[in-house]
Amino acid sequence: MYELRRIERVAAESAILVGVFLPGRAPERVPLQELEGLATTAGCRVVGYVTQRRDAPDAATYLGSGKVEELAALVAKTQADVVIFDNDLSPGQVRNLEKALGVKVIDRTELILDIFAGRAQTHEARLAVELAQLEYAMPRLKRMWTHLSRLRKGVGLRGPGETQLEEDRRLVENRIKELRRKLRAIERRKQREVAARRDHMTVSLVGYTNVGKSTLLNALTGADVFVQDALFATLDTRTRRWDIPGWGHVLLSDTVGFIRDLPHHLIASFKATLEEARQADLLLHVADGSNPDVYEQISAAFRVLEEIRIEKKDTLLVINKIDALADRARLEGLLGRYPHAIPVSAKTGEGLFQLAAAVADALSKTFVDVDVEMGVDNGQAMAYLAQHGQVLSKKFLDGRVIVHCRIPRGFLGRMAKDGVQVLARQ
Repeated sequence: MYELRRIERVAAESAILVGVFLPGRAPERVPLQELEGLATTAGCRVVGYVTQRRDAPDAATYLGSGKVEELAALVAKTQADVVIFDNDLSPGQVRNLEKALGVKVIDRTELILDIFAGRAQTHEARLAVELAQLEYAMPRLKRMWTHLSRLRKGVGLRGPGETQLEEDRRLVENRIKELRRKLRAIERRKQREVAARRDHMTVSLVGYTNVGKSTLLNALTGADVFVQDALFATLDTRTRRWDIPGWGHVLLSDTVGFIRDLPHHLIASFKATLEEARQADLLLHVADGSNPDVYEQISAAFRVLEEIRIEKKDTLLVINKIDALADRARLEGLLGRYPHAIPVSAKTGEGLFQLAAAVADALSKTFVDVDVEMGVDNGQAMAYLAQHGQVLSKKFLDGRVIVHCRIPRGFLGRMAKDGVQVLARQ
């Protein structure tokens, strides 16, 4: 029964894209451009477009009745296999649209889940995607049993189908519980792994999908992580050591990319993956300066940061792909709006030295001047101070030593143990 519950793949199918633009939604410069990128990433061949502006979606079909007729005619003309909405549809709306159009209808969330399912490589990512898929599918199980409608209806014939639907629902509920249990265990393990690295300053790359975060990680660390010019090429966190000239080393992590209206199921399912960003000392919010919708993408990424409750963390905005800007006036416009942003090209290396200096400066602001008192024989604590801070002076007195040093504030709590006392500066 599991195959019946799987969200249907759309690879190699011809698709018509549909967008209903409601009040309050920021308009794209090219309508449905992002949806087309998602559909192409999923393997679809786009054969048509339908758009409509409405004050509110139609309760039955999301589109107005006239647009549904127009869409049905376009489906017949193009022989499309699937209709993809750039909106989230209710199970009833999907059912009504499929009846009116005679082809499969999926919404934005289902398309994104389809892409994630195709790109998940690690065990953790596969579990997270499956959980998101099943939580999305739960209220839609009846639609997935439409093959039962081909059976002859009548007294005594409805029961087996209804019984099977309830059995399928119980199987899904049990599988969801199992996946949540496994992902909670992964989340606890991830928290321990991140905590074990707290002896190092950590920086996390966040931002919209396909803005060049993985390319930037490679350029800064000399790593060779997978890079592809496609949406959601990265679903797993990768952490590499970054040696900042004249400052020291930090751990730099890449994370899953964000997107406008990122499905809530996915945010919840990928909680363990986002743990690196949650625990980082500094976030680098990477944006694609060459994208015409860069302002909207920056805003969308900030909204996701708010949703995962890390929007107040220290953040530097990095404008990437400046090598792809034919008109430098666009960059001046971006810097006019975001004067503290750092323009870079991960591809050519332009601006990477300035980025490293800005990161060093931002991390240095977390340092405090303190006196640390310990026994003169406490070599472990002395080595810890030398590794993670800057020892400015030492004062010896009766078998004790008072070390004046500069050290990140977050490391102070780890010093107050084993006969080590952190003193306020006089």
